[in-house]
Amino acid sequence: MKPIWFVAAAAVLAFAWWRRRRLEPPLLIGLLLIAAGSVVYATGLVEFPDLEEVLTDLGRALGTWTYLLVGVLCFLESGAGIGLLVPGETAIIVGGVVAGQGEIDIVLLIAIAWATAVAGDFTSFLIGRKLGRAFLLKHGPRVKITESRIEQVEAFYDKHGGKAVFLGRFVGLVRAVSPFVAGSSGMPARRFLPYDILAAGIMVTAFSLLGYLFWHSLDRVLKIARQGTLALGTVIVVVIAIVVAVRWLRVEANRDRLDAWIEQQSHKPGIGPVIRFLRLLGRKLSGPARFLWNRLTPGQLGLELTSLLAIAAVGSFVFFGYIIALDPITELTPGDRRGVRWSGDLESAWLTDLAKVVTHLGALPIAGGALALVAIVLLTRREWLEGLALLSGGVLTYAGVHLTKNATDRPRPLEPLVDAMGSSYPSGHAAYAVFWVAIAVALRRAFPGLASRAIVLTAGIAIAVAVGLTRIYLRVHWFSDVAGGWGLAAMCFALTGMIALIVSYFTGGDAAHEADAAAPVSSR
Repeated sequence: MKPIWFVAAAAVLAFAWWRRRRLEPPLLIGLLLIAAGSVVYATGLVEFPDLEEVLTDLGRALGTWTYLLVGVLCFLESGAGIGLLVPGETAIIVGGVVAGQGEIDIVLLIAIAWATAVAGDFTSFLIGRKLGRAFLLKHGPRVKITESRIEQVEAFYDKHGGKAVFLGRFVGLVRAVSPFVAGSSGMPARRFLPYDILAAGIMVTAFSLLGYLFWHSLDRVLKIARQGTLALGTVIVVVIAIVVAVRWLRVEANRDRLDAWIEQQSHKPGIGPVIRFLRLLGRKLSGPARFLWNRLTPGQLGLELTSLLAIAAVGSFVFFGYIIALDPITELTPGDRRGVRWSGDLESAWLTDLAKVVTHLGALPIAGGALALVAIVLLTRREWLEGLALLSGGVLTYAGVHLTKNATDRPRPLEPLVDAMGSSYPSGHAAYAVFWVAIAVALRRAFPGLASRAIVLTAGIAIAVAVGLTRIYLRVHWFSDVAGGWGLAAMCFALTGMIALIVSYFTGGDAAHEADAAAPVSSR
């Protein structure tokens, strides 16, 4: 017997009776069926299969096919709204458990889950954008979603959409519908994606590692996950309390009463010094706090810091993830093996000659020389932050390449088509080819119109991709070397962009203009 299910059935029946005159017949019948099912389950006559146990057994049976299982569920969770029935974190944890048993690779699992989760969210976002307001206006009244409520949601996402997308990723039921609501409310994709990429990366990594580290006890893992959800709920309650307090403080009379009370308490012998210290500390931190708040939730002014954080997160994951995955350093990934086979299948004299020419665009003298030239031009035009961010990103990338090569000393592929010396990981040519992307972003104001800027940026990305492919084709680098080089450069330029963005704020001037100029690898 399960008394709690009797209580649930009684609650459903009470609600159905209370709303019987307003509920449509199909919905009323559905509630009655739910109540009947709850009663049957409560009596113990029928035992539903344990979804967690099913997923665990399925993961062990699938082995490497677990990648596909986790990826599909992560995509469908929000892409098809299946997260209302099957929580995606359960599938991710199961994948981590299978990785802990040695069946699959944890780094590749995180990468697949991260990519498919973002793809599913963006699909749901686009569906919401397509169906959008008209869909909600047509079907919303059936569940009491009126036009006025839709307008309230649109206003909320316009002002707090980034926070809603980020926090919604960590709340099961909200996660399945948040991207659709964001799309239907008219939230721009350039605001949606940075928050979604960051949140999905954090969630996927956390739950994957949770299953990986505690693979021997799935029950313990799921208990920890539930505790984490409870902690997150507590945080959300605290945030709501803060929002209520802020709204209360917006009333001038309330602020005056609070100031008078604090002033009164500051003269008391015991608590007075503490209050005076906190007031001084608050004045010192108000500027930085306001800056971070405005940069992370800037409305229609852009998402420089959030976009750079997303780029840094993805870049660092790729770069450090391959270092972890390539242990021992002679280990080859599936992509490495496919790259060698691809090179052999495509090898021809004319393609080799073309690859030898294109690959020079990633050589340090050429790519680094172009980067230095553009940086010098920017400095002579007094674009100090943009020029220094560009130079600093290049220097960090160069240092990162050589320090990592010395630390890993990975052997190169056999039978290369051109001469190459030194360690294979990461690919210096691939890393330096990202310089062209940074140059394209730095020069964006020199090209009028969004279309011309998009063309220049696309050309920079195309060069970086082409150089990376030539390194694989010429068999001087593995695929993981190329991906690691791209990730390292993206991480370095994102970090220097964030530093320049913060410096531009504290040094005064036109913060919005300088902050935009200081992001050499922004996704704009």
